Amino acid sequence: MASTMRAVAQFGQAFNVSVIDRPIPNIISETDVVVRMNASAICGSDLHSYRVSSGFEEAPYLYGHEGIGHVVKVGDSVQFLTVGDYVVIPNNFDDGHFTLEPDSFNPGLSPGGPEGEDGRPGLQAEYARIPFADHSVIPVPINDSTNTSTLIDYLLVSDIFATGWSGVTWSGFEAGDSVAVFGAGPVGLLAAYSAILRGASRVYSVDRVQNRLDLAESIGAIPINFNESDPVEQILEREPGGVRRGVKAVGYEAVDASGAVDPDITLGQLLNVTARQGGIGVVGLFSSGLGAIDCGQAFGKSVSVNGGVVLPLQVASEIVPLIRSGEAHPSFIVSSVIGVEEAPEYFERFNRTQETKVVIEF
Repeated sequence: MASTMRAVAQFGQAFNVSVIDRPIPNIISETDVVVRMNASAICGSDLHSYRVSSGFEEAPYLYGHEGIGHVVKVGDSVQFLTVGDYVVIPNNFDDGHFTLEPDSFNPGLSPGGPEGEDGRPGLQAEYARIPFADHSVIPVPINDSTNTSTLIDYLLVSDIFATGWSGVTWSGFEAGDSVAVFGAGPVGLLAAYSAILRGASRVYSVDRVQNRLDLAESIGAIPINFNESDPVEQILEREPGGVRRGVKAVGYEAVDASGAVDPDITLGQLLNVTARQGGIGVVGLFSSGLGAIDCGQAFGKSVSVNGGVVLPLQVASEIVPLIRSGEAHPSFIVSSVIGVEEAPEYFERFNRTQETKVVIEF
């Protein structure tokens, strides 16, 4: 192998990522594997760091927490993986003692070192070292002849398909329920798709970006454009008693019809549109102190609210078989498949909502 690889990084300037040379990682611990990446993706969560001054010249911010690839090196203590195995690398990993605070591949500042061994590498790179590999990756039944679409289906298990699926689960969903999903970005679209796969009677998809709403309609969801009128009123006209389940797939950067940021708006709207004794699943990213909810209203309506950080390792057994059987094709959300050198351009496009989901193919 060559001694360096290409990777996506940020050096402290907002709205500006670069593709740089980094040392190819090697085995450090006996429980490691090294994976040659086949594909990674640009995630909505990446935009939180992209929009601010992330990283430094001496310690770049390394991007990527969604990945799929094949194992090229195996540590001596790895028991269940061999060279050539294809694995999904989820956005968090397990040291064998999974707690409520698992370590995570969500990228951060790497303090450097010859192979970045003191920090967690991003997955928007040609290679990645995976610690605790027996516990931390999801083996998938693909090989060198698998088509790109199927490979991308499995890639999305690493984060956004698992996240959308979990949002539906956390809402208390049962087959036949009606569902409103606020947000039609990648996670929101896959939450709507998950509800449809699981037998929802009706699914409403709320957003203001028309190409997203068109995609939601293409999978059988009912598009609700909140630029046109109050989304609660639009849904209640169709569901006078409210929907049984809601999914919040927008984080603290939620906006109102004027475009002003309002972290509380979608939680309030979901409470208004959810039926008594219904449920809401929250998977949008929040910072502490943002995203207030009217507990009195939730109490009065007996609406349960559940959410948090999604662990793909815990839901892979539910969604990987759906892809393997051909029942689920989450890759429908992908608008562009690019090479790594195109990442700066497509970060810009994704930030401007000109792309639904961007996959980087290596």
